[in-house]
Amino acid sequence: MGKKRKHAESVPTEPPKKDESAPERPKRTLLGWKHKVDEESEQKDPESAHFRNKEKVLVTCSRRIAFRYRHLMLNVVSLLPHCKKDNKVESKESKGATLNELVELKSCSSCLFFECRKQKDLYLWMSKCPNGPSVKFLVNAVHTMEELKLTGNHLKGSRPILTFSSNFDKDPHWKLLKEMITQIFGTPKDHRKAKPYHDHVFVFSIADDHIWFRNYQISVPHNSTDKVDRGGLDKMTLVEVGPRFCLNPIKIFCGSFGGPTLYENPFYISPNQIRAMEKKQKAGKFAKKVKAKTRRKMHEQLNPLEPDEFSDLWKEQ
Repeated sequence: MGKKRKHAESVPTEPPKKDESAPERPKRTLLGWKHKVDEESEQKDPESAHFRNKEKVLVTCSRRIAFRYRHLMLNVVSLLPHCKKDNKVESKESKGATLNELVELKSCSSCLFFECRKQKDLYLWMSKCPNGPSVKFLVNAVHTMEELKLTGNHLKGSRPILTFSSNFDKDPHWKLLKEMITQIFGTPKDHRKAKPYHDHVFVFSIADDHIWFRNYQISVPHNSTDKVDRGGLDKMTLVEVGPRFCLNPIKIFCGSFGGPTLYENPFYISPNQIRAMEKKQKAGKFAKKVKAKTRRKMHEQLNPLEPDEFSDLWKEQ
């Protein structure tokens, strides 16, 4: 028989050496590429990490809302790319707990609730959930985009520039409202549905203790050679887009949709009282007419006419 071959002694293979010259590929996240240096700095000093605005707004309305107010709500939804729309909520005393639960389920931090009563009056609840504060407004002078048909136009999802009148810095309740409006209507910078530029302006101004809202497009003149004329920034104009509405603050609460009252408007008159006063004025007009008729009859009875000599002249013939 032939001799068996001897097996070669098994030599342990060494793992391939890494190329030290090639740097490691950074970790990819939703916000971009993340390097190791950034991770180590965040772990060492978490307070120095960049603040990210994660504001999300839940927009909903009550049942039996009028079509005009529903269109206003849809216009607001189209202006806020960081909002979420939900089904209608029954307008009851327990609506606060229901809305707070919906905000938590939708992972939002604020809520805009359009409450319609008697299909005539529109109230807007602006609340920071779940700890508050919250504000209740009466909405007047409503004009939707479809109704106005203005010439202004801006891209959907672009970030707005918020401007406030100087009256907001006078009283503490106006300062609180300014901060809440800034947080709710200001679109976060890194939001996935937001465009990374500004092409329209939200204007909030105070007149007669009411907050007036306007939305304008920033119109810049263009040339055929350059995209934007260097001297055209001074000629920049504002073109109104819509919608328009007026907010009359009623009460500011410490909690979300309720709680201790921080501020109450002393000049507020409810729409029911205004309608009752108008009815009284109309009823007063009718009462004046009835009194005038009775006075005329009494005057005729007290001052009868003298008999006419020639009244029966032609009857005898």
